[in-house]
Amino acid sequence: MTRGVARKKLVVVGDGGCGKTSLLVVYQKKAFPQRYVPTVFENYIANVPLDTGKIVELALWDTAGQEDYDRLRPLSYPETDVVLICFAINLRTSFTNVQDRWLPEVTHFCENVPKLLVGTKLDFRQNQEEIQRLGLVGQRLITEEEGEQLAREIGAKYYECSAMQKINVDEVIEAATKAAVAGNMRRLHKRLCTIL
Repeated sequence: MTRGVARKKLVVVGDGGCGKTSLLVVYQKKAFPQRYVPTVFENYIANVPLDTGKIVELALWDTAGQEDYDRLRPLSYPETDVVLICFAINLRTSFTNVQDRWLPEVTHFCENVPKLLVGTKLDFRQNQEEIQRLGLVGQRLITEEEGEQLAREIGAKYYECSAMQKINVDEVIEAATKAAVAGNMRRLHKRLCTIL
């Protein structure tokens, strides 16, 4: 391993179609994917510079959110350093599934691993057509306050982003990288304290 380079693993979970892949593709390639192709499993490598001058080689693990892959997805979790739990701000079910589905799975397979809650598709906050469409079916966008409240409840930090408009994408990945590095130091310290 090159001096000054740390290797970390980030796993992204959330409902199918909530924007997980777009977030990772836009971070990695700086271009929004032009068509939706459901993910089975995808991996990317990104070199993330930290403000300390350190470079982190971050393995980005994109997982399938569809229930058909519930038995395969756990293969992504070993040696995870940070988890992004994503939901789309215009899909109430994806928000509800954070607590009902994703948090229990992440807690089971990645106990004591730092997690970030990420509201994707932030661009819909300015999209009147989407706001009206949701209103016609008795729904509304998830608010930033709702996201922050849920993050507090599950012990995560909260971020919002738009891959389509490239808003806060870098910030989400950088925050996840810092959480992975800090979480690793806490786990190492805890192990050392336990041994002593």
